[in-house]
Amino acid sequence: MVTVDEYARIRRAHRDGMSVRELAKTFHHSRDKIREIIACPEPKAYRRLKPLPSVLDPFKGILDHIILDDNLAQRKQRHTAMKLFRRLKQEHGYTGSYERVRLYVRGQERERRETFIPLDHDPGQRLEADFGHVYVDFPDGRRQVPVLLVTWSYSNCPFAIALPTERTEAILHGLVEAFQFFGRVPHQVWWDNATTLVPNILVGRQRQINGRYQALASHYNFEPLFCMVRRPQEKPRVEGRVQFLQQEWCTPVPAVQDLAQLNAHLRDCCLRERERTQAGQSETIGQRFQHDSDKSLSLPRHAFDPCIQQPGQVDKYQTVRFDHNNYSVPRAFAFRKVTIKAYIEHVEIVAEGQSVARHPRCYGKGQQILDPLHYLISLGRKPAALDHANVYRRWQLPTIFGQLRQDLEAQHGATSGARQYIRVLQCLAQHSVAQVERAIHLGRIGEHYAVDAILQRLRREADKATSQPASSDLSECQPHVTGVRVPPVNLRQFDQFLSSQEMPYVPGNQDRTGRNDAGEGQSEATALAHHACRVREAGPGGGQRQRELRAVPAAFDRTGSDGPLSQRAGGAHQASELPNPQGP
Repeated sequence: MVTVDEYARIRRAHRDGMSVRELAKTFHHSRDKIREIIACPEPKAYRRLKPLPSVLDPFKGILDHIILDDNLAQRKQRHTAMKLFRRLKQEHGYTGSYERVRLYVRGQERERRETFIPLDHDPGQRLEADFGHVYVDFPDGRRQVPVLLVTWSYSNCPFAIALPTERTEAILHGLVEAFQFFGRVPHQVWWDNATTLVPNILVGRQRQINGRYQALASHYNFEPLFCMVRRPQEKPRVEGRVQFLQQEWCTPVPAVQDLAQLNAHLRDCCLRERERTQAGQSETIGQRFQHDSDKSLSLPRHAFDPCIQQPGQVDKYQTVRFDHNNYSVPRAFAFRKVTIKAYIEHVEIVAEGQSVARHPRCYGKGQQILDPLHYLISLGRKPAALDHANVYRRWQLPTIFGQLRQDLEAQHGATSGARQYIRVLQCLAQHSVAQVERAIHLGRIGEHYAVDAILQRLRREADKATSQPASSDLSECQPHVTGVRVPPVNLRQFDQFLSSQEMPYVPGNQDRTGRNDAGEGQSEATALAHHACRVREAGPGGGQRQRELRAVPAAFDRTGSDGPLSQRAGGAHQASELPNPQGP
């Protein structure tokens, strides 16, 4: 075979004047070959004019038939080249080699491979979305995390957010965060046919879309579109981003404390990506994204509420069931129908148009997520639950609460002391733990704690908070208004006015000072009903009837009785509110 270098030497020698005969003698080729070299500047490619017969030729029809039938079978149950070779050898007496079968099958696959047409999308039109999975090192070990990736089809500008799951509420949350990150909304959002978004695939591109995802599309005014089944190449931008996420942004394996730190890392990667210029482009990704932003839709005034909703029924344990777990609600909403709103991080229970309970989201099964504050009313009638209910045994309170209970039980006995301690706990329904803790510190008299002093101090703080104006900023008021000063009220003048008037006489209802017991009892009941704790105790049978309040001059019963005075949340305050504790 004559090489290209030899071609060049022969052609140069002929240029310098050597004849064909001399060239044939010098380079040891025939004269016909020399004339062919002089006529052609380089060797011609070898081409077989007629293919040689093969031992596989009689079996090619059988192979074509098997390969055609494989198109109707599942992908993992199709014939490999080795399986075809064995069938030909065992069933049809093939005596050739495996290599001939392999080359023929590869050639057939090459002819059947699908080809595509390069597409160009207009700016601001399409956003492609998909999930990728990466491994991340957390303090408790390495685990796989789903990451939602969205990419603009024109600029390839990405956004990525790690989520706890791939459920519908996670998709809603991720897209809301993506729209906030971009500051714009596309005209179309493309997805695969995930069952969380598409419960049923209809004819062609028709889909039955999840109701909450349809609500998201309506809120942001984009068109929800989906690829054909097993056609991920219809959204090539985000498919490439998934590989980029795994090989670039999460290599080496990131070590973070939680998902928030991982999302901060992914957000920085997305922002840095805007400075890069892709192959075949003259503008950076950020510059091309500006074109997307100019042609896309603006954000609505309010963000979408990224949650799923479902009805629920509260049971006798004041819990409602959602996703194989039970979440507690306040006593006032027991046995009622409620609406459950599930977010990726928390669960809200809504009743009568308002949120009545909020709990952290639990992704386990068979768990009880209970709030101790929801059971304070029932605790007044069931004090033994302090030691026998997990919701209170696992309640983490400051140390001083335990000291208060020990001191009260030492003063009044185990049963009565526990009831007195429950009265303090019930104040947590309206006051923070820090406020109650401070009141306990200040309510210590001598070597013991005084429950009356604790509750009285909390009530004064509540009254002081309600008496303050809603806003103390007077900068927006007129100058003549800010100059007005109202002097404080002197209640002694009112007492002098009352002492100068003749008190009306009601038989059987006056004491030695001329005060009316009926009016006093009514004002006392009103004061107790508006106690700072505001915890109403359920009556017998689980009803909402409030117990009748009696004017009792004593502070509290030290004998451990089970009367109303030891069960009411505000019963111990009656002595401090009576104007004349010394009755007739």
